[in-house]
Amino acid sequence: MKLSIIVPVYNMAANGKLNYCLDSLVKQTISDYEIIAVDDCSTDESLSILKNYEAQYPDRFRAIHSDRNRHQGGAKNIGLREAVGEWIGFIDADDWIVPDFYERLIAKAEETGADVVGCDYSLVHEHTFEVGQIVRNSHPDQEGELDHDRKASLILDSGSLCVKIFKRETIISQGLFFPEDIFYEDNALSNSYMLTAKRYAIVPEPLYYYYQHDDSTVHSFSTKRCEDRMEAGRIMISEAKRLGFYDEFTPELEYSFTLLFYINTLFTYMPCVKPTKLRFVKSLTTEMLAYFPEFNKNEYYLLKTGAEEQKLINMAIKSPLLFYVYYKALWAYRNLRKKP
Repeated sequence: MKLSIIVPVYNMAANGKLNYCLDSLVKQTISDYEIIAVDDCSTDESLSILKNYEAQYPDRFRAIHSDRNRHQGGAKNIGLREAVGEWIGFIDADDWIVPDFYERLIAKAEETGADVVGCDYSLVHEHTFEVGQIVRNSHPDQEGELDHDRKASLILDSGSLCVKIFKRETIISQGLFFPEDIFYEDNALSNSYMLTAKRYAIVPEPLYYYYQHDDSTVHSFSTKRCEDRMEAGRIMISEAKRLGFYDEFTPELEYSFTLLFYINTLFTYMPCVKPTKLRFVKSLTTEMLAYFPEFNKNEYYLLKTGAEEQKLINMAIKSPLLFYVYYKALWAYRNLRKKP
């Protein structure tokens, strides 16, 4: 079989989200493919919807029910273990793709000899095939045989895994199974998926539609999500060591880890989580320094991190208490100024 499409599904029945995604999958122009939709122990009608599609398209659609909620990583792993396609594609259950998405990506792979192919995507707020804001998911200088410079570039900006296809043989042989029971599973393994490839090709068009809506998991924040982001960072580093590319790309990994584990977590936790606790900031900063004691001297950090963020981070390094009090006061003052 040419292709297996894996769809992790959790509580996506409302407002036609799941149907719109699945309709775009069953109408793909490529032949010889399967859709493996894994229900992650949903509490709504998602599983029933999947069963209906399985009944309508028995030759290409498989609905699998997980016995417990394993988060997207666990659902993807179930799909990977069931897949038989030469190529693997992932898609979020509230997104959708153009009819020839996989046909074009696989054609690009066969044309170039690439073992990973990606494209751009479009941000939309309603179910439509009109192109919205285009997000460039790759850079032209990342395309081609993956030498040192291209791999370094991909660590710094690997893009989304959902808008790419991968060789199943590589995923299985390299043990690229996702962490379970956490969010941010893609962040944990994106480097592993890209750096185990030999050649990367790009279709520079927005063929994937990313649905932005208020109840999207991407926009919900809690202490648990912050802790999951930290765990994704830990796994990212351990995977780099396991797969043997840590030493070659330590500066890039240091910055990538800093951004995921520390910067994004710190500046999400402080304004968005209620209530915040000083001990979380202390623990986060202590562990960051244990991984990379001089991360704030990294060349990519100095180039890509804003001056105000650097000032606040330096304050947190010197005194988490001072940072905590100062940030709270600063945030309160800015909110006060916003009031009419």
